[in-house]
Amino acid sequence: QWTRGKIFEGFCPLGPVLTTTDEIGDVNALRMRTRLNDQVVQDSSTSDLIFNVEQVISYLSQGTVLAPGTVILTGTPEGVGLGRNPQLWMKPGDIVEVEIERIGKLRNTVVAEVPPSSHANAMIERPADTTTVAPPAA
Repeated sequence: QWTRGKIFEGFCPLGPVLTTTDEIGDVNALRMRTRLNDQVVQDSSTSDLIFNVEQVISYLSQGTVLAPGTVILTGTPEGVGLGRNPQLWMKPGDIVEVEIERIGKLRNTVVAEVPPSSHANAMIERPADTTTVAPPAA
């Protein structure tokens, strides 16, 4: 799983809403799409997960308490930039949209990485619709 890519300091975009299963129906059959600058780069379904949602919750609850409101971050559909040929990396100014059927669409503008010593101030000054990504290693 790509957990490290989801837990950068100051980074974990969620939304546009958090919802419950009674509002969306079958959580194991939701289409997920990611667009980068209006180009679809990922198109999948929760039915393609290696483990279904119930299995993930069951497994995690064996080692930790899952309180109401707990957010579980899973893997990612095929199409990540690292695995493409040629590789595809986000850059400042890019627009990333992630959409999950019956939940909604999250839209973020990519901004340059903020030096670690500036994170506290950057979190206050950064517009709400931005996402920070690190440039690829040289």
